[in-house]
Amino acid sequence: MPQETASKTKGLPGAQVARVSELVQYQDGAVVSREIVKRPTGNVTLFAFDEGQGLSEHTAPFDALVQVVEGDAEIIVSGNTHRVQGGEMILMPAGQPHALKAPKRFKMILTMIRS
Repeated sequence: MPQETASKTKGLPGAQVARVSELVQYQDGAVVSREIVKRPTGNVTLFAFDEGQGLSEHTAPFDALVQVVEGDAEIIVSGNTHRVQGGEMILMPAGQPHALKAPKRFKMILTMIRS
């Protein structure tokens, strides 16, 4: 099972330009996350997946939008596998089982809206 490690630095300062790929770093054998926006209505989290890592199948009560920033991901939604590359995105609908795998290292932005 993959190890998940949350970055100690949280949030993103307002009104400042940031390079997405530099806000979260790869860690050998791990999935690293950094929450950059957290509100009652939703959140935005950056992830860096090391090669071979992933998130096991689960469901969420809200839609989740994945934007791959670099590399490419294998994203399974309701049993259908999608290869999502840097610059592409996929919506994982609420209530549908989904999982993520890293055939190679990749970084992504996860946006979850709670409504």
